[in-house]
Amino acid sequence: MIFSRLILIAALSATAPCFAAEALRPLNFANDIMPILTKGGCNGGGCHGKSGGQNGFKLSLLGFEPQEDYEHIVKEARGRRVFPAAAEQSLLLTKGAAQLPHGGGKKIDPKSEDYADLARWIREGMPYGKDSDPKMASISVEPAKLTMPLKAAQQLKVTAHYTDGTTRDVTKRALYEANEKAMAETNETGRVQLYDLPGDVAVMIRYQGKVSTFRATVPLGAPVDTLPASRGFVDDLVFAKLKTIGMPPSGIADDGTFIRRVTLDITGRLPTAAEMKDFMASKDATKRSALIDRLLDSPDYAEYFANKWSALLRNQRTQPMYARGSYLFYSWIRDSIADNKPYDKFVREVVSASGDLDQNPPVAWYRQVKDMKQQMEDVAQLFLGTRMQCAQCHHHPFEKWSQQDYYGFAAFFSKVSRKPSSFATEEMIFSKRGVAQTTNIRTKEAVTPTSLGGQALKLKPEQDPRQALGEWMSQKDNAFFAHTLVNRYWKHFFNRGLVEPEDDMRETNPPVNPELLSALAADFVKSGYDLKQLIRTIANSTTYQLSAIPNAHNAKDRQNFSRYYPKRLNAEVLYDSVNTLLDTQTTFAGQAPGTRAVALPDNSYNQSTYFLSVFGRPDSSSACECERTQEASLAQSLHLLNAAEIQTQLSRGNGRADTLTKDTRPDDDKITDLYHIALSRDPNPAEVKFAHTHLDKKTSGKAGDEALKGKKEAYEDILWALLNTKEFLFNH
Repeated sequence: MIFSRLILIAALSATAPCFAAEALRPLNFANDIMPILTKGGCNGGGCHGKSGGQNGFKLSLLGFEPQEDYEHIVKEARGRRVFPAAAEQSLLLTKGAAQLPHGGGKKIDPKSEDYADLARWIREGMPYGKDSDPKMASISVEPAKLTMPLKAAQQLKVTAHYTDGTTRDVTKRALYEANEKAMAETNETGRVQLYDLPGDVAVMIRYQGKVSTFRATVPLGAPVDTLPASRGFVDDLVFAKLKTIGMPPSGIADDGTFIRRVTLDITGRLPTAAEMKDFMASKDATKRSALIDRLLDSPDYAEYFANKWSALLRNQRTQPMYARGSYLFYSWIRDSIADNKPYDKFVREVVSASGDLDQNPPVAWYRQVKDMKQQMEDVAQLFLGTRMQCAQCHHHPFEKWSQQDYYGFAAFFSKVSRKPSSFATEEMIFSKRGVAQTTNIRTKEAVTPTSLGGQALKLKPEQDPRQALGEWMSQKDNAFFAHTLVNRYWKHFFNRGLVEPEDDMRETNPPVNPELLSALAADFVKSGYDLKQLIRTIANSTTYQLSAIPNAHNAKDRQNFSRYYPKRLNAEVLYDSVNTLLDTQTTFAGQAPGTRAVALPDNSYNQSTYFLSVFGRPDSSSACECERTQEASLAQSLHLLNAAEIQTQLSRGNGRADTLTKDTRPDDDKITDLYHIALSRDPNPAEVKFAHTHLDKKTSGKAGDEALKGKKEAYEDILWALLNTKEFLFNH
């Protein structure tokens, strides 16, 4: 028997010489076989890893449950999937190699090392492995970080580290994915090929439930001889990055561009013509900082950012009876922002809200987010930048979070209870006395509240676990809380987060400027979680005040902030801006006359106001900023071009066109006023001439009422043309 086995080993070694050094090492199912199936995509969501499996064969998604997969492969289908007496006749091999019809096609080459390992494992009797076998502890990649020229290539090496101190080269069996598809691609063996875009690109490497990241810095290589004056650590870190990659920044935006940009970004409205002219005329060297302070102290700031947080906190009016609660919750958010309530206190008051709406309006959040798992997922995504949804059913495919982590975090909400309020149709929220715990649906074991990456807490029955959660989140050394908020606000002002998407902050999705993200978070914590101070830090930076006009080198820049990235006005701001330009008001049901669209308390106005719907005002049905649609569409263009609503506003009595027609001032002055209102700048001579030509065309040969009618039509046309320009539709 021993002699025959030695012959078998020799034969295997002869057919697969690259495995000679490992021929005597027993194969372990989890360590050696599952990575092959994962690499081939066999346990992917589109194949046998999907719910219910495929054609009677089911595997755990991405191989996170090897014990279950072993049972499916070895013991199901009457043993037909594996056949030790003739390994090559096993369905696992004949289907995978497409020697028999296979819906997934050919997944493995009979001449490959993977095929040889599978065949050897089957011949050896399909061992699962011993409890004493080493487990994989981590993976590492070489190089981990590299500066590479445009269009260069780099072969990566991935090493698995095991609990017994051994290592193994797993480069060929790891999975690779670049986070910026426009910058790089990877092949199956870990070769990274760059394109011609400068910046930073990360490649996620995944193997047997562990992840690592390779980061490449790709310089443009242009000379950066001069830089604008730095106004603090934001500029220091941005400019240092621009020097590293060789990308000169654009110049500083002019005053007219700046006042329009910062007024829109902080207050969600256009600056008035008077504000614009006073700002342009001022010779004060500190006028930009003073403007930022004035805007932050205005009610418009509180309304605009309350609109942002109201949507993220799901302030919905899904039923008429919810109107009172949505008003109270919105008012609480607005007042908190106006009072500059510290962000950590704001979050704790939402997460641990108890009582009824009159006593504590944030309990309205629990009216929309009723399920314990949903409460946990929203808190993780909104306040910690961590998407836990995947970990409910299986290990997170791109992160370290497991089902145990999922249910441990959900346990913070396990005692949330409800009872009828004194106000009909409303509820009181309270924490029920008892042990806080939930059940892991896979292991069936009880799980107590556990912070992300932390230890399980031992709470007393009378303690509200949500308060412990709030305390953990707002600790100064929390790696998630402050980073998530500053990244979210950075994206608000720059139209691109340091991490994208802004609420997906994981190890395998690194920031484009890690030093800047850490510095912003540290400064935010040091300020006492002061949101106004964070906005001052961003808006006062030279980086924020750069021109949106690209220079000869940075037109393709999308991540280094070498210029301001223009962004389309969001639905509410654009609606208000159109009304401002046309000098009209929209009346919203239940709101006082003159209420801005950005001050609407909930989602109920989306259906009654088509403009808000078509331009992507969020429905507040999730905690994701992605609900807000910023993409342009044909419906949007058609609405601005010829919608009855726009045409009515243009032609209405006492509207802007009507007022200008009756105004006896020179047309030059009136044309200039329009440009001040819409674009915060003077018209250039060509624009003035073009407007005059159109006015003359409409009034030539006419007198009296006919001339006035023609002039009104001309001003309607000029207004219509202005509101359809990209310069009006975008913040730049």
